[in-house]
Amino acid sequence: MAGVNKVILVGRLGKDPETKSFANGGSVTQFTMATSENWRDKQSGERKEKTEWHNIVIRNENIGKVAQQYLRKGSEVYIEGSIASRKYQDNSGAERYITEIVVGPFKGELSLIGGRDGGGAAQGGGASGGYGGGNDYGAPASSGGYGGGNKRPAAFDDDLNDDVPF
Repeated sequence: MAGVNKVILVGRLGKDPETKSFANGGSVTQFTMATSENWRDKQSGERKEKTEWHNIVIRNENIGKVAQQYLRKGSEVYIEGSIASRKYQDNSGAERYITEIVVGPFKGELSLIGGRDGGGAAQGGGASGGYGGGNDYGAPASSGGYGGGNKRPAAFDDDLNDDVPF
């Protein structure tokens, strides 16, 4: 049986996206994202909040361009990707481990939930790659930023019925 590695997050950027380009022409866009959950403590009645920070890595060049153009620190976004852990050596030579949410070249999605300023209306840049997504990279998302709108191509206008004999 095949496994499933899918992560969906809705949260706010902790810093502006940074894009790194490589000699082979590829690029990676990275930023941090905070997700918070709130609850009321049953014993004290006090309101509590827990915030988790996530490292986001976008390996889809088109989605990376949308992130670089439209996202800023504080922007509220919807991210769909997979979780990946890797090992690296820091400057002192010690081995470190990091867990990242990866928006890959063929799977994943990024949608700006608020306006460009990070809040308010349900419009913004939507981008998706791979399964179930549109290819209108950078086009405004339709309903709340979750995916692209399905527009009828211009070739299928209402004048198709002109040649029908009845």
